[in-house]
Amino acid sequence: MTIKNNHSIHRKRKKDLGILELVAIALGGMIGGGIFAILGVSVSIIGAYTPLAIALGGGVASLAAYSYVKLGVYYEDEGATYSFFKRTYSGSPLAASLIGWWVVFGYISTLALYAYTFASYAISGTVFGESDLARKVIAAAVIGVFALINIWSVKGMGKIEDLIVYLKLIILAIISFVLLNNGTATIPQLFEASDSATVIGVLVVASITFVAYEGFQLVIHAINEMDDPARNIPRAIYIAVGAATAIYLVISLGAIVAIPFSDIIKNQEYALASGAGQVLGPLGNVLVIFGALLATSSAISGTIFGASRLITVIAADGHFPNYLAKRSGRIPVNSIISMSVAAIFLIAVSDLRVILEFGSVTFLIVSLLMAVANYKIRRSTNSSTFITITASVVLAVSVLLIVYYEATFQPEQLLFIVGLYILLSGASVLFFKRNRPQTK
Repeated sequence: MTIKNNHSIHRKRKKDLGILELVAIALGGMIGGGIFAILGVSVSIIGAYTPLAIALGGGVASLAAYSYVKLGVYYEDEGATYSFFKRTYSGSPLAASLIGWWVVFGYISTLALYAYTFASYAISGTVFGESDLARKVIAAAVIGVFALINIWSVKGMGKIEDLIVYLKLIILAIISFVLLNNGTATIPQLFEASDSATVIGVLVVASITFVAYEGFQLVIHAINEMDDPARNIPRAIYIAVGAATAIYLVISLGAIVAIPFSDIIKNQEYALASGAGQVLGPLGNVLVIFGALLATSSAISGTIFGASRLITVIAADGHFPNYLAKRSGRIPVNSIISMSVAAIFLIAVSDLRVILEFGSVTFLIVSLLMAVANYKIRRSTNSSTFITITASVVLAVSVLLIVYYEATFQPEQLLFIVGLYILLSGASVLFFKRNRPQTK
């Protein structure tokens, strides 16, 4: 029988993170490099139906968020995904270890991609624009900066995240509305140009876009730094998912009416920059680049904050080296440094876009597992049976759709993802057997 983790006894003093900071952490994790890359992929598959797929992706994210909210309020455990599974299935420590390894590597890979995207925009239009070495050096540097910010102060990180996230939302909204007002194509024309799109294609893209919504669960990792989790977890997560869906819709609509499909597909994550440049000239290009830098910065900061706390929880259970469980005050310094170094290593040696696909599949799978776990204890979490079953089915179908897409169009990438799962799973099993961790 599951037992609620009663952290509330210890929450007498004022915490560092209020609702604005919590929403900023979630939005920071969601609106990062993903939306910029997704536009090109979406338009190449379904053209003018991209906004519809993005809206459906928001619906999938909302269903996934439901179980995270219920489990987060019930357990009040900063380990989130890992801890929810461990506590719900207390007799399966090895399975919990596997999930921990997958999720942590998913976070590290997305952190690496956000930093690489930041660097790509930072040097675009300069003499270093084509230099991969310059891109990697800047990416490593920006990870280092935000690692230091997270080590410096939780409250300081929260205030900086507030500023970055809300400023980037304003800039992205301005860009999107300018594109909408200056678009030359009409919706009927766009639909006519997208007559080859299929229902399956729309559903596949909706599944792929889930990576752009990944990050809302970072709020739960801040459980020990927030007041009144029962109230603030649902508010922060649902506000963030709703805001992200709205901004993605406006961005995608602005992009498809103002920028030729061929340019969106060719430029991919730079599509907004080139499109705004065509409409507003150099000023529009600079504005988009600035918005992209803010977007990736907040994603880097939020991911370091949440994932470092997850690593510490997993290490405390013996599934990672013990030094990762240590904290300086409430700040997991060793975990922050270790995941930052790991992300920098990935930037140096890997194809980050392939690794991002691993992250997308991973977060869909673990969201499905959270929905199943929530169904198991739905009476304890006071969850709707209908919503929980619906979430489980939708997430399962989304996983299958991504596998179908990868197998059909990018089989080499699917083999890479499967191989990475095998490698991580093998490492997890070996570490588990060697250390014989005790489930708490």
